[in-house]
Amino acid sequence: MNEKRVTELSVIANKVRKNALTAVYNAASGHPGGSLSIADVLTLLYFEVMNVDPKNPKMEDRDRFVLSKGHTAPALYGVLAERGFIPVEDVATFRHIDSYLQGHPDMNKVPGVEMSTGSLGQGVSVAGGMALAAKLDNKDYRVYSILGDGELEEGQVWEQAMFAAHYKLDNLTIFIDNNGLQIDGDITKVMNPTPIDEKFKAFGWNVIVTEAHDFNKLLDAVNSAKATKGKPTAIIMKSVKGKNVSFMENNPAWHGAAPKKEEYEQAISELDDIIKGLEANL
Repeated sequence: MNEKRVTELSVIANKVRKNALTAVYNAASGHPGGSLSIADVLTLLYFEVMNVDPKNPKMEDRDRFVLSKGHTAPALYGVLAERGFIPVEDVATFRHIDSYLQGHPDMNKVPGVEMSTGSLGQGVSVAGGMALAAKLDNKDYRVYSILGDGELEEGQVWEQAMFAAHYKLDNLTIFIDNNGLQIDGDITKVMNPTPIDEKFKAFGWNVIVTEAHDFNKLLDAVNSAKATKGKPTAIIMKSVKGKNVSFMENNPAWHGAAPKKEEYEQAISELDDIIKGLEANL
């Protein structure tokens, strides 16, 4: 991608971050840290990679995306709003009793949501099933999913890994949000899933390690996954929990805490400054 397109995507990604924070703030609950760390890859998928149509969310040949770490729904709603699947103003109703934007994605209520997720490990398993369905139906659509690195502690993730490799699901690409932190702290101290790359290789996957906040590197990884035949691909993204909000970055306290008014205003101000700096280069 040229520099202008990277800048455009960066602007969108930071608007997604603002949407996610607005959702969590207005709900006074939610998961901001991991939502901010996946904003870039969500933006890349929805604005550069996937074949989707906000005006026809259920078109037959669409690519599928499953947010396996469903607690980071604020980021998913944020990108769906920027892409035109839902109104941006609805993001502020997140987790309200009368809102369709629940704390975890609901496929029956939210346009663009392919699978209701929340129980970790289940989303990526369904993504594998979708990829196999495409193979059986001789369809060309691709399936993408995002997992948390703490989610790798779920045994079901590894059942899925064995399943996808066995059926040679080269139309399946998963992204592991490797920010190194989960609700109780450092993943290596809670229940060490490392070395993540070697484990997926041992299960028969094509494995790519890249940077979560570099659009060109992410796109290169996606293109490499598309070119790989006979194997599913796991893209391990080195990311920063709480990305682009100074007091949230690399702080596990923000895994599942909502900002207070002053904190929210500071976070939005920091993101606005980033957006203004980016837009000055367009």
